[in-house]
Amino acid sequence: MKVEEIIKILKEEKEEIRKRYKAEIKGIFGSYVRGEEREDSDIDILVDFEEGADLFHFVGLSLFLEEVLKHKVDLVPQNALREEIKADVLKEAIYL
Repeated sequence: MKVEEIIKILKEEKEEIRKRYKAEIKGIFGSYVRGEEREDSDIDILVDFEEGADLFHFVGLSLFLEEVLKHKVDLVPQNALREEIKADVLKEAIYL
């Protein structure tokens, strides 16, 4: 799957994601953005959760995205980025 296709799908599902999972997809990063993805690569997705979101929202969103993208995803809450990689991730990300 190409980055453009991923972005298109995420944009199409934006309102559903906000309503059902109390989340906003910020962008994608990682091997897909760098053009280094392999068959076994997951899609790294940067996300912000609203106040009141819990583990069920996180897991539900992860499963939902894997279903609509038909690919394994790795959800990374923006506020959980480790300091040593945060600047690089935010710089390389393609934002929605």
